Amino acid sequence: MKKNQFASVSTIPGSEKWENAIRRECVLYTRPNEIRTEFERDYTRILHCTAYRRLKHKTQVFFATTNDHICTRIEHVNHVNSVSKTISNHLGLNSQLVDAISIGHDLGHAPFGHKGEETLKKILTNKFPELSFWHEKNSLRFVDEIEVLEGPHGKHSNLDLTYAVRDGIICHCGEVDEISLRPRETTIDLNTITKGNELQSFTWEGCVVKISDKIAYLGRDIEDALLLKLLEPEQIQLVDDILHKHGIDDSVRVNNTVLIHGFIIDLCENSSPADGIRLSDSKRQMMDEIKSFCYKYIYKHPKIERYKLFVEHIITNLFDILCEISNSYKQDSPSCKKLYSGLYKDFNEYLGCYSKQHAKDDKYSKVKKIYDLESDQDRAMACIDFISGMTDQYAIKKFKESITF
Repeated sequence: MKKNQFASVSTIPGSEKWENAIRRECVLYTRPNEIRTEFERDYTRILHCTAYRRLKHKTQVFFATTNDHICTRIEHVNHVNSVSKTISNHLGLNSQLVDAISIGHDLGHAPFGHKGEETLKKILTNKFPELSFWHEKNSLRFVDEIEVLEGPHGKHSNLDLTYAVRDGIICHCGEVDEISLRPRETTIDLNTITKGNELQSFTWEGCVVKISDKIAYLGRDIEDALLLKLLEPEQIQLVDDILHKHGIDDSVRVNNTVLIHGFIIDLCENSSPADGIRLSDSKRQMMDEIKSFCYKYIYKHPKIERYKLFVEHIITNLFDILCEISNSYKQDSPSCKKLYSGLYKDFNEYLGCYSKQHAKDDKYSKVKKIYDLESDQDRAMACIDFISGMTDQYAIKKFKESITF
């Protein structure tokens, strides 16, 4: 298996796309003794932001799990990082860029996984049909406008990531099946992208993270379902049969290691700058069949389907309460403050950082002000943004508080 086939197209100093790849929307402070590269700086800025920390309490597949061994969103992000880094190191791509994209790709994921995302999308499009919510776009919104870090002089500022990392985040959608992935040639205003998978990433590294997203979750989702005893013996045999049909030895049984290793090796053997990032036809078909199995027997499991009703109820009611709180900006509502004191306090602290009307502590003076509370749309977006940043546990806690006397 030939190594470093992509070295000539890697996003490194002197490459054709380098200057655009490292461009930032705003100038990021520098120190005279800085030893990190631009992408390493992005990686650590993401690593230390609060949205990354909250991923440890956000759903991957199984809602609000109390089982310590079931995958959460932060583990998934680290799995994607591991898979994509293994691939990029073998292919000769820039693993530092892969690191930053992979750990940042789900920062804007809603609580309760894709059901949380669907519910927020439904709420927003019903209220403002021209708007939509999807987690790739929301992840870009978080790294561009919401997440902040304290600088060396006590001032907070937005993350101000490089173009290549921001691009890889919004273009990471791995749910659409392509025969091969190859980057687009031009830079664009990333905020003009209107839906997931509308465009391929600007870099080969972004393409690697995209396929790694799918490689990382399929095996782990099955492994977690086995641990939770959601699968019947005959269903386990079905997924074993898929593996054996596609050339995996009959003695092997499905698990995370088998799937990840098989897909990584196959991808490295079949990818080239001429053919793109790709799996063999057999392994691509196997991936599609395993994904279909997961949807039928795991993601649509009756226990998960029942919990989805609970999720929609929680998020819808939290949105209504937050709208009531945000509307009290124009007319003070003592009853609102009394009934929802904890949420009222937290949400107003949030608005204090990002709205144009609130007086600010000087340390937040450099943070983008993204809400005009005179605008109905901005107030609604503030509610959507605040919910999308919640962990499962925080959302459940605040919902329970809202119905407790």
